[in-house]
Amino acid sequence: MYPHGLIGNCQAAALVNRTGAVDWCCLPRPDSEPLFGALLDAKGGHFRIAPLEGGEGVQSYIENTNVLVTRFVDQKGNVFTVTDFFPRFEQYSRMYRPCTLIRIVTPVLGHAQVVVSCKPVAGWSKHSLDVRRGNSHLRFEGVEDQLRLTTNMPLTYLQEERPIALNGSLYFALTWGAPIEEDIEFVCKSFLDKTIQNWRTWIKHCSIPVLFQKEVIRSALTLKLHCYEDTGAILAAITTSLPEEAGGVRNWDYRFCWLRDAYFSVSAFYKLGHFEEMEGILNFLFNILQQSDLKRLHPVYRLDCSLPLPELTMENWEGYHQGRPVRSGNQAAEHVQNDVYGEMLLTVASLYFDERFLYMRAPQYDELMHLLAERCYDTLGECDAGIWELRGGWKPHSFTHLMSWAGLERYLRLIRLGKISGDPLKAQMWLNAADVEIRKAVTDEVLWNCQGERIADASSLLLASLRYHDQSVVKATVDAVWNLLGAKHAPDAEPAFFYRYKSHDDFGVPQHAFLVCSFWMVEALAKSGQQVKARSVLETLLSSSNHLGLFAEHYDPETHTQRGNFPQCYSHVGMIHGAFAVSPSWDEVL
Repeated sequence: MYPHGLIGNCQAAALVNRTGAVDWCCLPRPDSEPLFGALLDAKGGHFRIAPLEGGEGVQSYIENTNVLVTRFVDQKGNVFTVTDFFPRFEQYSRMYRPCTLIRIVTPVLGHAQVVVSCKPVAGWSKHSLDVRRGNSHLRFEGVEDQLRLTTNMPLTYLQEERPIALNGSLYFALTWGAPIEEDIEFVCKSFLDKTIQNWRTWIKHCSIPVLFQKEVIRSALTLKLHCYEDTGAILAAITTSLPEEAGGVRNWDYRFCWLRDAYFSVSAFYKLGHFEEMEGILNFLFNILQQSDLKRLHPVYRLDCSLPLPELTMENWEGYHQGRPVRSGNQAAEHVQNDVYGEMLLTVASLYFDERFLYMRAPQYDELMHLLAERCYDTLGECDAGIWELRGGWKPHSFTHLMSWAGLERYLRLIRLGKISGDPLKAQMWLNAADVEIRKAVTDEVLWNCQGERIADASSLLLASLRYHDQSVVKATVDAVWNLLGAKHAPDAEPAFFYRYKSHDDFGVPQHAFLVCSFWMVEALAKSGQQVKARSVLETLLSSSNHLGLFAEHYDPETHTQRGNFPQCYSHVGMIHGAFAVSPSWDEVL
């Protein structure tokens, strides 16, 4: 399992190892070059606070927050904690979320000796930064903005990485941009209190299911950290190149906004009762439209709406556990993935079904819906890369047709309800055409990957959650995925983990279960009346999270190993949807 906790503030994010090392952090944005990259290369930079003899601590989050605490016990029984967070709180009527990493070292028992090592690098070059000593800070030179580590620790011990007896608390603030000039202890304590309160207030305003409450709260907090609030984008993950398979080449950069992922994330936030993320992704989409042609939306964008191209291989990086290649950028931006039109149509439709968003409705949204609906129709039957982003052998994928059908079904309903203007006869014709394309890939009542093939695809499980009208197809497809794509976590157990597919793609046959597919199975079972079975699968899936309840992209149930980028936004979205699907209503409990 990945031995890391995630911290962030919706502007910046980092992974903290149980060893006390921040070994992944990209600034000033999550899709920037790494400042600390030891996750992918021992010489890639780190910020470590650890006992003199090293070792791992025990990590936990302060309840209902994204503030991480690592508790160390050294060989002599001395105890201390390291509290890590990025500040986030309301100030001057707006959210304050600076690129500032704060670390507080607190003695608990005895007088431990600790060693602090802060070694940032200049991005993918891995060049060390020049260090200049100030009065109470170290200044690192060689990056595009001011990078300063302010502390009350004696700088001699810090620069020389000498052990220091922990006779009182140590405070560290690593700032990108404007430095901290006030008393470091006061600032760190104040920011900690305000950040804790901010996260707890956010959770207090979440809707949660009756069952799996703690797990949903952690997934909600994790999902929120994947929102880049400055532009409204939602990241797939904050990492790049964590291998899907040991020794393989399925190592991808996920530090970008996939429109598909954004839709599913928004739908999870909707269940949680938080809607600002929907406004954010709509603003993000409109900014994209100002720079491009709606007739060919790209599937993935950088956080500033540009394309993550070219996809580069960093030959000078070793990779996670020597798992090369290490990539920056993602060639999927060049793909045709026509499901994005249906997903964006579903997102915009929320404004019209929910009267709480009356104030957001405007002519430009009406026009956007018409254009998206037309694109759903125009692209029917067109070959594309599909949800799994095949780099060769494009086909007219059933998943694409399903998303177009779902978007067009909502579009037609809104016209009939008088919520938007439009031609209901034309909309009905478009919807029927999408259904015809779906039916072309149905054999023995099972929806297969595409017409002419009998390849099971876990994305077909979304028939249930999207409320496809033919329940016999829904049930037969769920049964087929269960029987053909299931993986057991124990010899005598029923399947609980599910592959995307088991056919050859550009790089062979996938070797590990894809977690969001497993959560889709939970939701599909629940929506088809198999609540007990759905809950059993969900309970098993919880074992695939790490010690903090964080899910990766893939999971190997045989070796109980997390694979792929981490934490994975998609997986936490699936957890939220699955928990709501299997839970009774609060009316049955209170």
